[in-house]
Amino acid sequence: MTRTLIKNLAPLPDGTVTVAGWVDTVRDQKKVQFVILRDESGAVQLVNPATRELGDDADDAARSALALTETISGLAHGSMVRVTGELKHDERVKLGGLEVKIASLEVVSEAIPETPIAEDSSLDKRLDWRFLDLRRPEANLIFRVQTTFEHALRTWWVENDFIEIHTPKLMASASESRAELFELEYFEGKAYLSQSPQFFKQMAQPAGFGRVFEIAPAFRADPSFTSRHATEFTSIDAEMSWVDSHEDVMQMHEQLLVAGFTAVVEKHGAEIEAAFGVTVAVPSLPFPRIPLAEALELVKARGYEVPRTDGDLDPEGERQLSAHVREAFGHDFVFVTDYAAGIRPFYHMRHEGDAGLTNSYDLLYNGTEISTGAQREHRVDVLIAQAKEKGLEPEELEFYLDFFRYGVPPHGGFGMGLARVLMLMLGLGSIRETTYLFRGPTRLLP
Repeated sequence: MTRTLIKNLAPLPDGTVTVAGWVDTVRDQKKVQFVILRDESGAVQLVNPATRELGDDADDAARSALALTETISGLAHGSMVRVTGELKHDERVKLGGLEVKIASLEVVSEAIPETPIAEDSSLDKRLDWRFLDLRRPEANLIFRVQTTFEHALRTWWVENDFIEIHTPKLMASASESRAELFELEYFEGKAYLSQSPQFFKQMAQPAGFGRVFEIAPAFRADPSFTSRHATEFTSIDAEMSWVDSHEDVMQMHEQLLVAGFTAVVEKHGAEIEAAFGVTVAVPSLPFPRIPLAEALELVKARGYEVPRTDGDLDPEGERQLSAHVREAFGHDFVFVTDYAAGIRPFYHMRHEGDAGLTNSYDLLYNGTEISTGAQREHRVDVLIAQAKEKGLEPEELEFYLDFFRYGVPPHGGFGMGLARVLMLMLGLGSIRETTYLFRGPTRLLP
């Protein structure tokens, strides 16, 4: 079938075209009918001079015109149609300065007239009918932005000699902790859904891959109902060999994000501003860096004392620190560095001379944490000791510990939540909006 995407109509000369999509609205006036047709690329106005009755001497053309008018009158919102007609450019048409005069219209698939969601439906109701909710132009834009962003990340990685890997999501042991672990039956034994590709991207270091990346699902048995948590999410991960410290990882991370944001701004900046009222800015390099201890003092000086007892920031602390960074540096991003070992995984390298601190960071964007990164511990005896400190049994980690017994370079990397980055980039209130099909403690459908 020869079909022209609606976004490609504008440069075409007046003449015959075929378009296809779903019915957005119908204005059925006495003398003329208007249909707003949408496809994946945009919307166009279709027009038909209405034929309401036939004379005694009506010919086949008149009968066809009457049938077309009646078909248009019966169109329901969401019905899928294929239309052939005459494209005409007319600056008086508010929608794109053009319209298509209908010659023929085929109803490919009829929709039930009463739609189950409306513009004022709650987010949960919209998620129940996600396939209809995604027809909104704003939702379409979210996932076009996602596509551009991911493509830019991959391009940067490939141009910088990274290798893309695809790691398994069924594991024999926990990769983070047992607190947020999905356990399932696996033939005669048990398996666990991967919380992150951490072990496997580290495996690529003794394998001699040097630099690797992955964009793939991860799973957390987290009962949270916040706007930024999910039980299944898309994780953006990278790991690289021969790092001197977590500073090398941060430099890679910030350059990668600049590449991603540059691509989004260049391709979608104007659309994002029109749809969401948000101006996406390309961040400047380098991103600010603030040690966690200093960050806590800065937050306290702003009148907020973090109530947590583990020494980490809480969500309000993240917002307060980000407000300070925006005021002091004019920046939307900040690396919070040098986290206490007690709140970091066993595989984070400790500071030389101060085992209470780690060579690690969290990255905050617009007041919310989006990523954790670190230099990894590559000395197997130290790894075993740190695993025991965390209550893990080295025997269950033997396959992982073997990675470090046959030579491994110093290395580091990060993991970052895709939906969370998009939520903050577009100024939306929940990762449910930026996840194609959200999974949470009470949602397994659709």
